[in-house]
Amino acid sequence: MRRVKRMKLKRQMVQDHFQFQDVFSLENEGSDDMTTLIDKKDNVFVMSNKKSKYPILQVDLRLISDLVVVIVSAAIAGIIFSCLGQPVIVGYLLAGSLIGPGGLNFISEMVQVETVAQFGVVFLLFALGLEFSLSKLKVVGPVAVLGGLLQIAILMLLCGIIAMLCRAKLSEGVFVGCFLSMSSTAVVVKYLVERNSNNALHGQVTIGILIFQDCAVGILFALLPVMGGNSGILQGMTSMGKLLLVLSIYLLVASILTWSFIPRFLKLMIQLSSQTNELYQLASVAFCLLSAWCSDKLGLSLELGSFVAGVMISTTDFAQHTLDQVEPIRNLFTALFLSSIGMLIHVQFLWIHVDILLASVILVVVVKTTVVAMVTKAFGYSTRTSFMIGVLLAQIGEFAFVLLSRASNLRLIEGKMYLLLLGTTALSLVTTPVLFKLIPAMMHLGALMHWFPAESSTQNEEKVSLIEVNRLLL
Repeated sequence: MRRVKRMKLKRQMVQDHFQFQDVFSLENEGSDDMTTLIDKKDNVFVMSNKKSKYPILQVDLRLISDLVVVIVSAAIAGIIFSCLGQPVIVGYLLAGSLIGPGGLNFISEMVQVETVAQFGVVFLLFALGLEFSLSKLKVVGPVAVLGGLLQIAILMLLCGIIAMLCRAKLSEGVFVGCFLSMSSTAVVVKYLVERNSNNALHGQVTIGILIFQDCAVGILFALLPVMGGNSGILQGMTSMGKLLLVLSIYLLVASILTWSFIPRFLKLMIQLSSQTNELYQLASVAFCLLSAWCSDKLGLSLELGSFVAGVMISTTDFAQHTLDQVEPIRNLFTALFLSSIGMLIHVQFLWIHVDILLASVILVVVVKTTVVAMVTKAFGYSTRTSFMIGVLLAQIGEFAFVLLSRASNLRLIEGKMYLLLLGTTALSLVTTPVLFKLIPAMMHLGALMHWFPAESSTQNEEKVSLIEVNRLLL
């Protein structure tokens, strides 16, 4: 009887061994003295050092090497693109595409690098929340909020209809509409400041719409899990109802903490870090990560939690000081995140489909310019001002990469559509400075063709509108 039991146990152990080998295979890389684990989907994972009976410091040398390659290449590409007058964001993306599996293959296992790079998303949205200002939205209130919302809704509707006509998933089309509605705050504001147009009427309206779009990013992150679900309409509405209930409770608790706890906590951190800002910086980062973690545990998202954490601090007198402390950390992890996104870009795919990408960028510029100009015109602004605002918002912004990454993780989009949107966004940011340089020529052509009224009448309209805005602020 014992012999039979032993034979059964031995047979079971052999079966378990072969089942494990069917799913995973172990490879020992002698050169690096490191073991990797490869599953049946060819995902490669680096095994940690073997345990010792004494506590030792374990170091993953491959992760350190990969991070060094990413950061150095991103810095070099950023410097080159900055000298060329191009957005450094594009340099980070290009650096990632060159060192990734689709390029020179310096980094082939991206799991660990992408995991570390997710901190870039968290700090990016935390800084965005710190810069949130309700007073700025009130300056151009109706056109910024209602106009921005109408622009997003129109693009979602158009893309949803196109998806249904092409027999694609409606949720994928709606997401593409959300994706295309985002414009680049960093690029546009930099252009307006350089041209001293940030206080002009078209500059204020543009900045107001950009602020609203940035705020909408946080809400879109909360809705992406619902859009990525495979349930029916009734279950989808139920899930959305539960999500909105959890979101309302989360925001209510955040509002209470903003009023009662946050100012006192930050004031205490200021007092404790009078000699050095190290403690205040650490406390700010910890607060951001804690809020993001709580939001994720509630079924929302890390991104939404970090954005809410920034908004909570933005209502206090310490918002600018916090932003100054967090900004260097944000810049580092943002470069890391964008480089990791670039690793997913296959240069060969983009080169083969360069004609499709160029056509997509031209289509995006034309459609966004038309939609934004029509929406702005509906709020009583002149044709010239509306057209200028449309051209300024015609690109796809950097936060679209964050939305795209989240949608990919949720399997909302995949395959060639993912690469197409990725390449279109990168090419859109590259061509934006060129498009901005053509604005004076387009305005002059419009005046010659009598599409726009005389420039003097437009300036009078802007003066009257700015006087009205200042009166409302006072």
